[in-house]
Amino acid sequence: MLMTTPGKKAVLYRMVMKDHICPFGLKSLDLLKREGFAVEDHWLKTRDETNRFQQAHGVDTTPQTFIDGRRIGGDDDLRRFFGRSVKDPAAASHAPVIAVFSMTALMSVAANWAVGSLDTLRTLEWFVAFSMCVLAILKLRDLESFSNMFLGYDLLARRWVRYAYLYPFGEALAGVLMVAGALAWLAAPVALLIGTVGAWSVFQAVYIEKRELKCACVGGDSNVPLGFISLTENLMMVAMAVWTVAKAILP
Repeated sequence: MLMTTPGKKAVLYRMVMKDHICPFGLKSLDLLKREGFAVEDHWLKTRDETNRFQQAHGVDTTPQTFIDGRRIGGDDDLRRFFGRSVKDPAAASHAPVIAVFSMTALMSVAANWAVGSLDTLRTLEWFVAFSMCVLAILKLRDLESFSNMFLGYDLLARRWVRYAYLYPFGEALAGVLMVAGALAWLAAPVALLIGTVGAWSVFQAVYIEKRELKCACVGGDSNVPLGFISLTENLMMVAMAVWTVAKAILP
């Protein structure tokens, strides 16, 4: 239970309109309460009311928090006031890739559990295949943005621009077929092609040319740095392609 501390009071102005409730206002309200403040919560219910408030206080945004008569500022300012971290939207982060691989690992274990087995080898196969499918989804949700970022480093896409648009579909196709364990003759070559070209492209851009780029692996709007994780993603596809062929050939 959140407890207020006697004497700790704050005044919050935030937009609460019929068609819009400011999420940052809700976050500021929650943070103040968690810090033990009794909050005098003022709702700005119209655009005109919001504009008048901003003009009166010389600010461009809401919410705005006041403590002891002093204006603290918006949600980020409030977080800094309490010594909390504030995310830099331009900062590089591996969080999206970690989230994808963590979830696909859990999905592969869950899928094996559902069929009554915890076979380690099949779990690894499905982990790679599920990862390919999820990464393809992230690329396909904004194909244009993905292609723009991808063209910055992929060697084949630079020579044949259409490849930047085909890549996510190839990754999705190979991933789905590998989950199903079907049409190895199609899935393996596709995965081998895109994985090999991708691995060499990343290696050349990062380790030979020493360029600092963002990876298009989780879509064109990410801040994931191009590097070891991007290289590993492509090498996983190559390994899965080779293993798929080996399984189809070996008795």
